Amino acid sequence: MKLAARDVHGFITKPMDGVPGILIYGQDPMRVALRRKEIIDKIGGPNAEDEMRLTRILGSELRKEPSTALDAIKSVGFFPGTRIVHIEDANETAAAGVINALEDWEPGDAVLVITAGALKPTSKVRKAFETHSSAASLAIYNDPPSRAEVDALLQKANLSEVDRDGRVVLDVMAREMDPGDFQQFIEKLSLYTLQMDGPITGEHIAKCAPLSTEAGVDDVLHCVAEARTDTLIPLMQRLESQGVTPTALCINALRHFKSLHSAASDPGGAGQGIAKLRPPVFGPRRDRMLRQAQNWGRSKLEQAISILLETDLKLRSANQTAPQIAVVERSFIRLSMLGRV
Repeated sequence: MKLAARDVHGFITKPMDGVPGILIYGQDPMRVALRRKEIIDKIGGPNAEDEMRLTRILGSELRKEPSTALDAIKSVGFFPGTRIVHIEDANETAAAGVINALEDWEPGDAVLVITAGALKPTSKVRKAFETHSSAASLAIYNDPPSRAEVDALLQKANLSEVDRDGRVVLDVMAREMDPGDFQQFIEKLSLYTLQMDGPITGEHIAKCAPLSTEAGVDDVLHCVAEARTDTLIPLMQRLESQGVTPTALCINALRHFKSLHSAASDPGGAGQGIAKLRPPVFGPRRDRMLRQAQNWGRSKLEQAISILLETDLKLRSANQTAPQIAVVERSFIRLSMLGRV
C-alpha cells in the first residue's frame, strides 16, 4: 500500500497490528532515520532494543544470504512483545531477501522495517510494498513538517500551551531548520520552560533559538546600523584577532543592509517587510532590525549599500595597497556617521 504524504502522520498514529512491514525511503538520510525511529518506537516501544526485540540487518548482508531476513522474522524472542527486524540500506541487491520475507510473513512474526535511499519506481523492493495489501510504503520528501507533525512534537515534549506569536515563530523555524535540529530545539525549549507557568511566548523561543555562528560579526553590524561609532573599532579589532577576514565583514554587512533595505521598502511598512525576510529573524533581534530599518529609511539604506559595494570592489581590486581591514574600518565608520544624520 502506497501512502501519500498527507496520510503518513495518520498512519503512524494508528495501531499497527497486522502490518507485516513498512518501507521508508528518501534522499535525505536524516529524515528517513527520524521517521524510522518514530515507527520503531511506535511498533515496539522505546525499550525494544534493550529487550532484544529489535534485530538490525544491513542490506548488503542479504546479497550473500537472502534467507537471513526470513530467519530473523521467524525467530522467537526471549522477551514478550512485538519483535522488529530492521533492514538498513535495502537496495536492489537486497530485493530477493526482503521480498521473500514479506511474502512468507505470518501473524506473530517480527515486523519488517525497511529503510533505503531514493528508490526508482521500477525498484523491486518498492513495488513489493506498494502492491502489498497490508504492508506500507512511505516516501520521505524534503518537505517541512506539517502542522500536525509540529503539534505531535510539541505534545510529546509537553509543550501544549504556546501563544499565537510563539506558534507563528515555531512554524517558521520548522520550515527553515533541518528536522533533526528542530527536534533538538523542541527538547531544549521543553527543558527551558519546564517549571514555568503560563503559555510559551516568542521571547522564550528566541532565548532558546540556535545562536548564529557569526554572533561577533552581528555585534559589529548592529554597532554600524545603530551609529555606535565609539564601540565599533574595539569590536573590529577583536574580530580581526579571532581571524575574521575583512571580506567576510564586508559581505555580511552588505547582506545585513540589504535585509534592512528590503524591510524598509515593503509597501506594507517595515514591520511587514521584516516578517518576510528569509531566513527569518526572531525575538529581540527582529525588534532590533525593525528599529534600524525604520531609523535609516529607504533612501539612506540605498546610500549605505552603495558604500558597501564600493568597498567590496576595493577589496577585490589588484591595485589596492592599503590594508584591507583599514578599508573596511573606514567604510564602517562612514556608515555609522551616516546613520546619525
